[in-house]
Amino acid sequence: MLEAKDVTVRFGRTVAVDRVSLRLPDGPCGLGLIGESGSGKTTLGRALLRLAPVASGSIRFDGEDVLAMRQLRPYRRAVQVVLQDTDGALSPRMRVGTAIAEVLRSHRLVPRGAERERVVELLTDVGLPAEHADRYPHQLSGGQRQRVAIARALAVRPRVLVLDEPTSALDVTVQARVLELFERLREEHRLAYLLISHDLAVVERLCERTMVLRSGRVVEEGPTAQVLHDPREPYTRRLRDAVPRLPATPPATP
Repeated sequence: MLEAKDVTVRFGRTVAVDRVSLRLPDGPCGLGLIGESGSGKTTLGRALLRLAPVASGSIRFDGEDVLAMRQLRPYRRAVQVVLQDTDGALSPRMRVGTAIAEVLRSHRLVPRGAERERVVELLTDVGLPAEHADRYPHQLSGGQRQRVAIARALAVRPRVLVLDEPTSALDVTVQARVLELFERLREEHRLAYLLISHDLAVVERLCERTMVLRSGRVVEEGPTAQVLHDPREPYTRRLRDAVPRLPATPPATP
């Protein structure tokens, strides 16, 4: 469905993404993208969304050349993004329901006057009560704001989600609920997603395949279980071994 081939992104003399290729089939499925900070993960995601300039290579969606598209609205509808920073993604001056209804009106997805009903359906789908439509982002918790961002992305009935560190700003209990939400939504909506994350446990839980980036290049790719538990590359092993682990038993009380 979504295919990138030899994609390169440069900023001046700096090569941020170096001849990266990937394939994302129809959902439900997940492809994890891991690597240290500065490895090019987010830049690759932005390139796939046509938000970063592609110096060379190709991106195709359902066989159509994305880089040659003059009208991006259909592609924007099919491929949505959920960001880590919900504070930047949601306008502080706009009520939650208005923010979602704006998307519905922009893409003409519901008849005029029927936006409120659809907004309530979307909020319910992500586990939020209808009255949250009348609240501002600052009146919601971090987990609730992330659910609103997911609801807004789902409003256009996308086929692909680019998830850029979607749970990294959440505490562990809220993170668990959001991960459960992603698991349910991907099956119900048959979503495919590219998950950009530093959290290997999240990638292992949500993704069938994983790609490892280092300095903009793919150094390893394969089934997630193999990449994370039996990596071929020393770099991948270092990423895995850098994950903090709790001791198996609590230390003895002195």
